[in-house]
Amino acid sequence: MIPGPRIEHQGPPTPWLLYWVGRLFLALSGWTLSGGAAGPKGIVLGVPHTSNWDGVLLVMASWVFRVKLSWIGKHTLFEPPFGWLLRLVGGISVDRRKPQGMVEQMAHTFETTERLYVCVPPAGTRKYTEYWKSGFYYMALQAQVPIVLGFLDYRRKIAGLGPGFVPTGDVTADMDRIRALYEDIDGRYPDKKSRIRLKAEDEAAEFAEPVAVDDGSEPG
Repeated sequence: MIPGPRIEHQGPPTPWLLYWVGRLFLALSGWTLSGGAAGPKGIVLGVPHTSNWDGVLLVMASWVFRVKLSWIGKHTLFEPPFGWLLRLVGGISVDRRKPQGMVEQMAHTFETTERLYVCVPPAGTRKYTEYWKSGFYYMALQAQVPIVLGFLDYRRKIAGLGPGFVPTGDVTADMDRIRALYEDIDGRYPDKKSRIRLKAEDEAAEFAEPVAVDDGSEPG
């Protein structure tokens, strides 16, 4: 279970009207909150992601925590006539045609924005997948902002924000920390909960394995 007392968020607060809407919605739905967010910046993980309700509950929880969540979208989504509306609700445009990729663009956005929390569902799908997408990790690493563990535990009906930490670059150690915190969290459909692992972990492990060299000698 992700522990932690309520911590006041230092980022841009959502309006009080949304706070009370979120609080009423969660109360009527039987959900409680745990944890909180500290600091002006971070990448919030949306985990587990197995249902369309996940986004609704996470937004409602963010209103109660008074955390304004942003999200990343392809640049074509932000073209007229509705681009302004998507930006208004927290959308951040990323142009993948540019020489610098999404990681570099988001690192620049974090650097030039005083207060910013970006929500990323690392599984990238509501279905089971063997690997998480690694973009969230490398964005946080390059921008040197915390990875904040957002969670929705449907079994206990607890929603919230867990501890945050700045990644060290040791991908396996950092992911072990994330796995430990999410170990006891159940999604709406537990069988669709994706495995918490990055392909980079397997690549790092393969690279670290010693390679046997045949020197041509006969076995003795």
